[in-house]
Order: sequence, then C-alpha cells, then structure tokens
Amino acid sequence: MIGSFASFLATSGINTNVWVVGLASAVSFAMPILFAAVGEILCERSGIVNLGVEGMLLCGVVAAFLAYDASDSAALSMVCGLLAAGALALVHAFLCITLRSNQTVSGLALVIFGAGVSNFVGEPVEGKQIEAAFTDLRIPGLHDLPVVGPVLFHQNVLVYVSVLVVISVAFYINRTRPGLALRAVGESPATADAQGISVSKVRYAHVVIGGMFAGLGGAYIVLVDGPAWNQENTTGGIGWIALALVVFASWRPGRVMFGAIAFGFALRANFTLQGAQITWFPAEVLRMMPYVLTVVMLIAVSITDVGNKLGAPAALGRPFVRDER
Repeated sequence: MIGSFASFLATSGINTNVWVVGLASAVSFAMPILFAAVGEILCERSGIVNLGVEGMLLCGVVAAFLAYDASDSAALSMVCGLLAAGALALVHAFLCITLRSNQTVSGLALVIFGAGVSNFVGEPVEGKQIEAAFTDLRIPGLHDLPVVGPVLFHQNVLVYVSVLVVISVAFYINRTRPGLALRAVGESPATADAQGISVSKVRYAHVVIGGMFAGLGGAYIVLVDGPAWNQENTTGGIGWIALALVVFASWRPGRVMFGAIAFGFALRANFTLQGAQITWFPAEVLRMMPYVLTVVMLIAVSITDVGNKLGAPAALGRPFVRDER
C-alpha cells in the first residue's frame, strides 16, 4: 500500500522528495511542542492551568544553550534545561496552590518573567552559533522504505524517546495508582482529600514535572536544531501552540503526538510549498493557522460548558481549600 501511494505521487506529477523532506522536518520540528504539551497534560490533569509554558520553554532553551556552550555536554545541557523550567514551574505551583492566586494571571506573569530572565541571562551569547548535539539516525532495513522510511526512521534519538515518553505518560495516567490519584485530584479534589490523598502534594509534583517537560522541549531546540540564541524567535510561540494541542488532544497523551506533527507540518508548510513550487496557495495562511487555532482553543476551554464537552478535568483552574465544599 505504501508503494502504491508513492507511485501515485510520482504519476501525479507531485515532487515526492519535497513532501517527504517536509514531513520528516515536521516530525522533528514537532518534538518541542510534543514535550511541552505532555507536560501541560500532567499539570492540567491535576487541576492547575499553566499558561506560562512559553516562559518555561524560553528558560529551558537559554539554560540548555549556556550549559552546552560551556561544556559541550548534551546530558548537562538537558539537566540544566529541565531544572530551569522546573524552577519556574515551582514558582507557579507556589502561587496557585499555596497562595491560591489566579492561575491565569500567574501563568501570564511567568511568561513575561521567563522572557525577561532569558533575555537578560542570554544577552552575553546573543546571536552565538552552536552545533547540534544529536544528528539523524538511519535505522537499517526501515530507512529504505518508500515515504515512511525517511519520515519515521531517519530521525534523531530524541524523536524515538518521545514515543516512549508518550506511551509511559499514558500508561502512568490510566494504569497506575499515582495516575489514579492524579485524575481524582483533577476531577474532584474534595473527594480525593476525603480518601486521604494529599491534593497539594499531587498538584505540586505534577506542575513541576510538567514544567520540566517544557524544559526538555527547550533543550531539544538547542541540542537538535542547534540555533543561535535569539530571544525574539528561538521558540516562536510554540508554548502557546502546546496549550492548544492539549485541548485539541482532549487531555489524552496518545493523541498529542499526531496533533504535534500536524502543527509541526503547518509551521513548516511555507518551506515545503516553496520547495514544491506551489505558489497559488499562500503558505503564510497555513503557517498562521496553528496560532488561530490556539486562540480558538483557549477561548473554548475558558467557557465551562465547552471545556467539559472537550474533556477538560472538572476541577481545572479551581483552587482547592480544605473543608470547603
């Protein structure tokens, strides 16, 4: 069937190589969105909305960039990215869980704070170039398959790690006791508290872990794309796209990967269309769509009835005060 599809593209006059390269690029480009979205699922499943993903991504990027620039160690770079974003997530957890601040305001404040901190810390290396730490791997026997070979089996190792991450998180949420506690806290924290579950501990843990996943997405940008540090466009707003992807995937990790690739393809569509010499369709419109969808999704989830129908946790965005019902 795959061979027939490739033959169809060839006989239709479509430049197969351009689209294959575009799809392969979309898979790699989708990984930071995927990691950030998986982390946001864990956070929101506990009942805490974290709109500060973009700020955490920026902190993860600059921390990973500085660590890799100083040490040439991919492992240290990833750890620094995780810790930087996790620290910012801890601030969000303290504000929203302990102080019971407005979660939307806290998240937006952390975006501004994260952007400011990353800009200040990264100023000495502004525009500096680094080389990618991870290169694409060719999986023997699978790389040569038509179409899917170059797209799925010629990627860097972190792409394959992301598959394990999605499977592990899905299993954790749906098949483990801590995952059951997480879902209980997100749906009815009062009931979970009555059963002896520490709502605060569950929320703290998953907000911080969710932030660390965003830091992993930031480290991916540094270690795979190997860009120059540029605070203005290093992340390109993908933190906001990750928020929309969570809603798009109905808070289910299994759906996130496909949505992330779709978003990634849309973001890279301008290059693909130019390579395919397709000029009748404005690539800018397609590139704009993920951000339009992001706004629509954020508006939708803010409306209680719509959010519930989409599968949002019942206690999402609501602070928990013990002994209040």
